[in-house]
Amino acid sequence: MNKMKITDVKVNRRRVNLHTPFKTALRTVTEIESIDVYIHTDEGIVGKGAAAATPVITGDFANGIEEAILGPMRSSLIGQDIIQFQQLLQHIQVSCIGNPSAKAAVDIALYDVYCQYRNVPLYALLGGKKEIHTDITVSVDEPFIMAKEAKQHVEKGFQTLKIKVGKSAHLDLERIEAIRNSVPKNTTLRLDANQGWNPKEAVSIIKEMENRNLNIEFIEQPVHAKDWDGLKYVKDHVQTPIMADESIFSASDALKIVQGRYADLINIKLMKCGGIREAWRIADIAEAAGVKCMVGSMMESSLSVSAVAHLAAAHPNIHYFDLDAPLWLMEEPEGMTYSGSKVNLQSTVNSKS
Repeated sequence: MNKMKITDVKVNRRRVNLHTPFKTALRTVTEIESIDVYIHTDEGIVGKGAAAATPVITGDFANGIEEAILGPMRSSLIGQDIIQFQQLLQHIQVSCIGNPSAKAAVDIALYDVYCQYRNVPLYALLGGKKEIHTDITVSVDEPFIMAKEAKQHVEKGFQTLKIKVGKSAHLDLERIEAIRNSVPKNTTLRLDANQGWNPKEAVSIIKEMENRNLNIEFIEQPVHAKDWDGLKYVKDHVQTPIMADESIFSASDALKIVQGRYADLINIKLMKCGGIREAWRIADIAEAAGVKCMVGSMMESSLSVSAVAHLAAAHPNIHYFDLDAPLWLMEEPEGMTYSGSKVNLQSTVNSKS
């Protein structure tokens, strides 16, 4: 194959408003700042990626993301041949300490360049394609408001709802019960506490949900991200599956989770782990241990969510999909479209065609 050299790496920062506020136990979001990355080549091919600053989870701020991309990451790529693709991915990971969001943005853009170079969609490069149906999130709010939103989502064709909880323990039960009573019985409900409970509180709340037969599919990150023992305590004392989210940033974290049996399930996000390459490794480790995975995203643009959608379509151990972030934004998705809950992938990571 012909050589193709990387000639430049550029960044564009832009703000995108949300249709409605996105509220969790950790934060309220009314707009995002997307740090878009463009990798240019001497053949005219441009690869695109993006990151979103989520300091409350990743510790990454927009200025730091931009500086990491235009500093050590750019330096490690200029003049390099895209045919050395795997080496370039590794160069990004070792170019600086931390900075997973910046690494994810550049990783996505490299995959986009390479897919265009090979003239294949990302899911084909990764080795497969299955149909994806995303859940949609119900922000934490008063019970009657959440119930109304849940009903509206179901009427639009969503069969799986991701319910944000963790703001107030006594209200969380009311929230879930109100939603369960407002939607058809076959609607799947999954919860995300975003670290909002302590271990004993989590066990008490979850057991009460079980006693009330609220039929919860699983619960994400009930306790603080660093409280691994607390996470295991919850898992061991309830019947509802527990998913690790903010506790998982890397393949080594995944290995710790499965070896210590700290959680039943794992949520993979590119902004946490640094890109597609590391996400694939996490899914492989979990698969070897019989632990199923979900893919999700921060509140971020479709430039990055489309990449994780291709990953989700290809990896056999990704069983759950939380890819609704672009539906919250006041811009048309790029690289993907939605038909109700179905996610439709386009030809390359971020192709308009």
